[in-house]
Amino acid sequence: MGDFVQAGPMTEAQQALARLRANMRVTIKGKDEVVAQVLVCLVAGGHLLIEDLPGVGKTTLAYSLARSMDCAFSRVQFTSDLLPSDVTGVAIYDETTKEFVFKKGPVFANVVLADEINRATPKTQSALLEVMDRARVTVDGEAHAVGAPFMVFATQNPVDYEGTFPLPESQMDRFLMRLQMGYPQAVDELEILRTQRGGYDGIALNPVVTRGDVLQLQALAQRVFVEESVLDYVLKIVTATRTEAEFRAGVSVRGGLALRTAAQARALVQGRDFVLPDDVAELVTPVLAHRLGLARQTSDALEERRTVGAVLKRIIAAIPPPV
Repeated sequence: MGDFVQAGPMTEAQQALARLRANMRVTIKGKDEVVAQVLVCLVAGGHLLIEDLPGVGKTTLAYSLARSMDCAFSRVQFTSDLLPSDVTGVAIYDETTKEFVFKKGPVFANVVLADEINRATPKTQSALLEVMDRARVTVDGEAHAVGAPFMVFATQNPVDYEGTFPLPESQMDRFLMRLQMGYPQAVDELEILRTQRGGYDGIALNPVVTRGDVLQLQALAQRVFVEESVLDYVLKIVTATRTEAEFRAGVSVRGGLALRTAAQARALVQGRDFVLPDDVAELVTPVLAHRLGLARQTSDALEERRTVGAVLKRIIAAIPPPV
């Protein structure tokens, strides 16, 4: 191990990550790669968007992560009549003290499940912009910190757009990663049919890591070494998206930083204190795809997602990784 990440904290980090993996596997069957990517997002200190069909386990995944950590958890069901104050909180006049008192909303938690986020109006969606960027909420000119760690775990259905409001680019850019669950393999689905009920409320998981453990993981990830040639590799990928004719616009500077940060977190999750080019390549699609749109118009969200993914794979194949 290098001097920048000591062996002691690294060992403790791997033990904490192993406990998280094992705990989440109790309810998430046959999705080890998805669980690993969720842990990467958590360790990177980012926010996660799970975009997939109904009934494949998106909410169960979020619930399993939250219950595996000894952190505050809240769930917000996003609907068209949800108001920004229903998310962030509101100042209420107290007759006793003759002053306005701020009543915290559900966003004041360590893990916030924003279920079906695209069913809320753009005004309500925008209530998350500041808190996802700065981990604070400003009401009546006063800033209120939500605490650390802080993670928004949002879900949405990419097919059923009736009664929904697509997330604007500024909102999508706040999510470090976008993942898909997919259907389980037959052997795993059979196990689910044997052992699990339809809902997630009956899931009994005890916390296996503390809030301090999570903060330590995130601090260690920031110290994972990134060699100059790997940074250049990240830059080449990001730059290539800006000259690609298929894309309406390329990846922003925030997107490039997100790719580097996620690669550091993946290295730590993999048990290393340095980033490999493979860490970058494996994360290009989950970190960058949702930040890109096609230059041509299409009404099929799944087709756009597949096309963007295919172009990103072509970009990665055309850029030789450092050796």
